[in-house]
Amino acid sequence: MKLLVAIAPERYRDEELNDPIAVFQRAGIGFDIASTKTGTCTGMLGGTAQASLTFDRVNPSLYSGLVIVGGAGSPAHLWADKNLIHLAEVFNAQKKIVAAICLSPVVLARAGLLKGKKATFFRTPESLAEMKAGGAVIIDTPVVPDPPVITADGPAAATAFGEAIIARLNRK
Repeated sequence: MKLLVAIAPERYRDEELNDPIAVFQRAGIGFDIASTKTGTCTGMLGGTAQASLTFDRVNPSLYSGLVIVGGAGSPAHLWADKNLIHLAEVFNAQKKIVAAICLSPVVLARAGLLKGKKATFFRTPESLAEMKAGGAVIIDTPVVPDPPVITADGPAAATAFGEAIIARLNRK
């Protein structure tokens, strides 16, 4: 079992990557990191991560789910990325986990995956407008599982977000 973790090439939120990955590793779940470019990606707090593939090079059949990390880089690099939006659509169509945290649930809204679904996210005027436009039923709790979609509102929820993903994987 393996997950695809999507991050912005810059200004991803460090905890939203590191905390779920720690949960995945404890559970024995593998992962690959993808971005808009390969190589070193930088976090908002100075951390780095290595993206081994770009979104256009992902083979969804190799993964049990898609996890999209948030942060200030999400609106600039992820929200309108057609390849990432397409991946979200494919994972959803294959009934695989599609999870996003912080500002990144907007990717799911733009992919049409949140229409009528309960979801949470980090609220800014822009993200709120996008989530409403995508038809999300906005819930004010840290983590919202509405299978196969899982959303979370920010860094404080990152560990619980990872745990919700593992719990869902274990139900499959």
